[in-house]
Amino acid sequence: MKTKLKDLTVWITGASSGLGEALTLEFARRGATVILSGRNSEKLEAVKNKCKNPKKHLVVPFDILDVAQTETAYSTVIEKTVSVDWLINNAGVSQRSLIMDTAEEVERKLMEIDYFAQTRLTRLVLPEMIAQGGGKVVMVSSVAGLLGTQYRGAYGAAKAAIHMWANSLRAELSDKNISVATIFPGFIQTNVSINALTGDGSVQGTMDEATDQGLTAKAFAKQTVKALACGEEYIIVAGRKEKLATLVNRLSPPKLYKLIRGAKVT
Repeated sequence: MKTKLKDLTVWITGASSGLGEALTLEFARRGATVILSGRNSEKLEAVKNKCKNPKKHLVVPFDILDVAQTETAYSTVIEKTVSVDWLINNAGVSQRSLIMDTAEEVERKLMEIDYFAQTRLTRLVLPEMIAQGGGKVVMVSSVAGLLGTQYRGAYGAAKAAIHMWANSLRAELSDKNISVATIFPGFIQTNVSINALTGDGSVQGTMDEATDQGLTAKAFAKQTVKALACGEEYIIVAGRKEKLATLVNRLSPPKLYKLIRGAKVT
């Protein structure tokens, strides 16, 4: 049965731009109350002001890598809202560097942002979500978490890890009325490649051609929110080529990796 989004309070991390901003606007358009989080309070306020009925939404800025800030943010959310019905773990950073050119500390940073920060916040939210009788946890993984490609070694590993963690969480909480969904975006028109980390930890600063030609963030948000409202748990939102690659991977991984080895990936 389709969920009535207007009855929900949805907490979205990484809400100041990109996928998070698009999801915020779409949830707000469909009547949900949105809690917007990210590091930049001014950008979050700007996104909130774009929302339908902006006064009903709440901005809670914090650095997701900071344990104390994360705990304080959760306390603020509990204090100022009746409940968190859905948690959308969207914050993250991508990578554009070959494995042999990537420093270990950069790989650790990618894992901290794309895996540990997400699981930390989820564990904070879950006890109250269970106590209120149920809810939904959403992990934003990536098609890169399903397919290993060049220049995405640590990023793909982190996104695969969050996917597997979500699978285990779904199994463990199946009797607690907690649903767990994982989103696998392909190339979406955001600043993800501009903000991606290179091998020494600096940002790439340029737009990838594939990202620039991907789905719009608005189209991504519409597809994602519709799928979540319908109760889907494994949601690939991507272009035709990425979807085909995931299909080939399920049918014949060796064939897929033969294609990947010959593909131009940057």
